[in-house]
Amino acid sequence: MTRIAIVVGSTRPNRNAEDVARWVHEHASRRPDARYDLVDIAEQGLPLLDEPVPPSMGRYANEHTKAWSEKIASYDGFVFVTPEYNHSVPAALKNAVDYLYAEWNNKSIGFVSYGSAGGTRAVEAWRLVAAELQMADVRAQVFLPFGSEFDGNYFAPTEAAAQDLETVFDQVVAWAGALRSLRG
Repeated sequence: MTRIAIVVGSTRPNRNAEDVARWVHEHASRRPDARYDLVDIAEQGLPLLDEPVPPSMGRYANEHTKAWSEKIASYDGFVFVTPEYNHSVPAALKNAVDYLYAEWNNKSIGFVSYGSAGGTRAVEAWRLVAAELQMADVRAQVFLPFGSEFDGNYFAPTEAAAQDLETVFDQVVAWAGALRSLRG
């Protein structure tokens, strides 16, 4: 069965990422087309990148990297739940991504983003990173602006966001399947 990781992309205390990721996972759990798991980078124990050899070489020295590698390698695709920090990607998620290379290759990726502008600038930055990692980023996306998808500090997604999310899942799963032969 196709395995998709819903990656919680923030480690900040009082983060919105947990609520958004739980909403994404709740919708995913109703779908029979793949197995969807929550992967919270806050639980991975990854310090600031500390591998002495570039990840493209695949020679990991640290146990935390080896465990992260094994986890990410087991998935066929990803949905990143990403905030936008200072017009770009959150450092903790970028750090987690930068630990690995081949484990990301030939896999699909979709984005659910949030922030003052819905996280649009973070997703555009992520698309560049995904291209370098030989990932297939899907066109569909979910942007969750603070003004319409959050009630004060509480996440309150609209029905339109839920519909967009279903399209993200459809495309991520389809591309994960299409890329299977490239992953060997």
